[in-house]
Amino acid sequence: MKEEQIVVGGQAVIEGVMMRAPRSFAVAVRRPDGEIVSMGEPLPALAEKYPLLRVPILRGSAVLLHSMYLGIKALNFSANVVFHEEGDSSKKAKNSSAGAIGSIVLAILINILMFIVLPLVLTNMIFVYLGGGTIGAGSDGGAWYQNAWAWLQAAIKPVRPSVAFNLVDGLIRMTFFLIMIVTFSFLRDIRRVFEYHGAEHKVVHTWEAGEELIVENARRKPRQHPRCGTSFLMIVMMVSIIAFSVIKFESLFLNFLVRLSLIPLIAGVSYEVIRASARSRAQWFFSIITRPGIWLQNLTTREPDDSQLEVALFALKESLRLEPAVEKETAKAA
Repeated sequence: MKEEQIVVGGQAVIEGVMMRAPRSFAVAVRRPDGEIVSMGEPLPALAEKYPLLRVPILRGSAVLLHSMYLGIKALNFSANVVFHEEGDSSKKAKNSSAGAIGSIVLAILINILMFIVLPLVLTNMIFVYLGGGTIGAGSDGGAWYQNAWAWLQAAIKPVRPSVAFNLVDGLIRMTFFLIMIVTFSFLRDIRRVFEYHGAEHKVVHTWEAGEELIVENARRKPRQHPRCGTSFLMIVMMVSIIAFSVIKFESLFLNFLVRLSLIPLIAGVSYEVIRASARSRAQWFFSIITRPGIWLQNLTTREPDDSQLEVALFALKESLRLEPAVEKETAKAA
C-alpha cells in the first residue's frame, strides 16, 4: 500500500488525540506538566483472518465496534494520564480492556433508549393524537393509576409507520442529538475536547494533502472533515428514515424490534457512504450528503491552539511509525 493510499482517522480524548491507521493506532496526551506521553500498538488484520469482514456493509459493523473499543481504550488512557492514576501497568491494561467492553455495552443501551425507544414512542403518541386518538381517555375521576394506565394504553396504540411517521421519528432523534451536543458544549472540559477534535481534523487534512506534518501546515487546514463521526451519525439518521419505511408493522413492539435489528445494516450502509467519501469528496453526491455533518461540526469542533495541534501531530506520527505499510524513513517525525 502506498503512503498516499493510507486512510487515517482519529478521535479526541481528554487533553489529547487518538489517531488510527489501517494496521495501527496511537493516542497522545499532554500531561499537566506539559509533557506529551503516548501509547500505541499495531492492530490485527481482522479482514485477513476473517474474509467475511471484507464484504461491504458487513465490514462496517465490525469496524465500528472495533473503533468504539479503541476509542474507549484511548479515553481510559487519557484519563489515567491527566488524573495521575498510578499502579501496575498490566493490571491497568486489563482493567482498561474490561472497562472498555463495559462502557460499550452501557453506551449501546443508552443509545437504544434515547435514539430508538423514546423517539418511536413519542412519534407514535403524536400520530395517535393527530389521527383522532383519545389520548385523554380514562380521565373520568377514577384512581390516578387507572387514569394513567388508560392514558398510556391510548397513547401507545400502534400506528403503522409511514414515510411521514419516520420523518418525524428522525427529526425527534436529531433534536435529541442536537440538544445533547449543545448542552455538552457549555461544559469547559468538553470544550477542550472539541478543540482537540478540531486539531485531529486539521492534522488528518494535512496528511491527506501530502504536506509535511508540522504545526504551520496543520494550522491552515479546516477543522471540519467529511469522515468525522459527527457526519457518520447524521448519515445514520438519514439512512434510518429510509430503512424504517421499508419494514413496518402495526405493533409498537415489532416496530421497535425492526429498528433494533436494522442497526447493523444501517451502520454498515452509512459506513460505506463515509468510506466512499474519503476518496470521492470532489463528487457532488458525497459533498451534498456529508454537508449536514460538516455544518454540525461547527458545534462539535473548536479552533485548536498550536499546543493541541502538536499533540495531534504526535499521535499521527506515532501511529504511522507502527503502520507496516509506511516505509521507515517516511514514518519518522518530520
